[in-house]
Amino acid sequence: MAEERRGSWFGFGFCGFGQALGSGRGRQVHSPEPLRTPGAGADVRRVSASWSYTAVVTRGGQVQLSGAADGAAGGCRDAWASEALLVVLRAGRGLGPGPELQAWAPGSALRGEPLWTHTLVPEAEGADGAGGEAQAGALPLLPGARAYVSPRPPFYRPLAPELRARRLELGAEHALLLDEAGQVFSWGQGRHGQLGHGTLEAEPEPRLLEALQGLPMAEVAAGGWHSVCVSETGDIYIWGWNESGQLALPTRSLSEDGKTVAREGEASGLNEGGPEVRRTAGGEEGAPAPFIALQPFPALLDLPGGADAVKASCGSRHTAVVTRTGELYTWGWGKYGQLGHKGTTSLDRPRRVEYFVDKQLQVRAVSCGLWNTYVCAVERGES
Repeated sequence: MAEERRGSWFGFGFCGFGQALGSGRGRQVHSPEPLRTPGAGADVRRVSASWSYTAVVTRGGQVQLSGAADGAAGGCRDAWASEALLVVLRAGRGLGPGPELQAWAPGSALRGEPLWTHTLVPEAEGADGAGGEAQAGALPLLPGARAYVSPRPPFYRPLAPELRARRLELGAEHALLLDEAGQVFSWGQGRHGQLGHGTLEAEPEPRLLEALQGLPMAEVAAGGWHSVCVSETGDIYIWGWNESGQLALPTRSLSEDGKTVAREGEASGLNEGGPEVRRTAGGEEGAPAPFIALQPFPALLDLPGGADAVKASCGSRHTAVVTRTGELYTWGWGKYGQLGHKGTTSLDRPRRVEYFVDKQLQVRAVSCGLWNTYVCAVERGES
C-alpha cells in the first residue's frame, strides 16, 4: 500500500472486474489515467489493490470498494485488500477501549457482520508509551507495531517485541519487515529465493537479512515471489523470482521473445552462491546469453542515470520505483499495461514512465496491485 500522500491519483493495468482504474475502458488501461473514485472529488488518502478489487481510503474516513467487491463504509482509518480478506481498521466507538480491526469477506460489501474482529487496546498503539497515533506504517502492520494481520488464519499474528517494526509487507508466500534501525527481516516460503538468505528453504520465523547488515534501509516491498528494498541513501536491492524480468535481470521468457537487452554493470549480487544463472540461445554473435531465473541474495540495481530511489512497490510480477526527483520507473510483467508504457510489453530493465514527465507531474507514491499500478502525483513545484 502506498504511504499517505496528498495529490492526484492515477491508475493503469488490469481492470477486468470494473476496478476504479483510470477510465476503466475494457479490461485494461495501458497508460496512466486519473483515478475514477466512487465519490466525486473524494480526497484519496490510500489505495490498496488486490487482483479482483480495489479499496480506496479517503481523508474523510470512507473506505470505498470497486471491482468484484463493492460497497463503502465510514469511520475507517485504514484498509488492506486481499483476495481472501478485506481488512479494515475502524476508529473506536465513543469512549471504547480503542480502534477495531475487522476482517470481512470481500464479497460482503461491508454489510452485515465481519468474519472476525479484534479491539486494539490503547496501550498497544503507542510506541514506548508515547500514545497517540501509531508510529508504524500502514496495514497489514497494526498500530503499535506489535502484531500484523494475515489473510490466512490466524488472522492476528503477534510479533516478537525485539523486532520493533516500522513497516511490514506480505507477498504471496512470504513476509518482509523493516525495523526502526533500518534492518530487514524475512520469513515464509523461500522456493523462489524471495527471502534473500541465499537458499530456497522456508523460514518459519523472522530472520535477519544478513546480506544487508550495515546498510540501513528506508523501504521494503514484497511482490508475489520477489522482494525489493530501498536504502536510506537511495540504492535499490532486489531478489527472488525473475520469471518476467521483475528483478531487472536478464530473463529467459523475454530473451525468447527477443526483448532482453544486454547491459553491463546494472546489477551485482551481494552473494556467496550467486544467482541461478542459465544460458539460452540468442547472445551476441550467436553465443549463448546468460539469463537469471532467480536471485536468492539481494542484488544492487542501478536506475538509468544513477537516479536515487525513495519509494518502491511490487505487483505479482512487476516492480515500480519512485525516484528522489519524482520520476516513476517500472519493469517486469506488462501483459495488462501495468507498467504504464502505452503497451503490454514486458521489460527486464527499468524504464521511466513518460506520462508523468510529459504532464509536468512529480510522483510522490506508488502502490501496485497484483496486475495493476496506482500512483499519487502533484504538479511540479507544488509543495
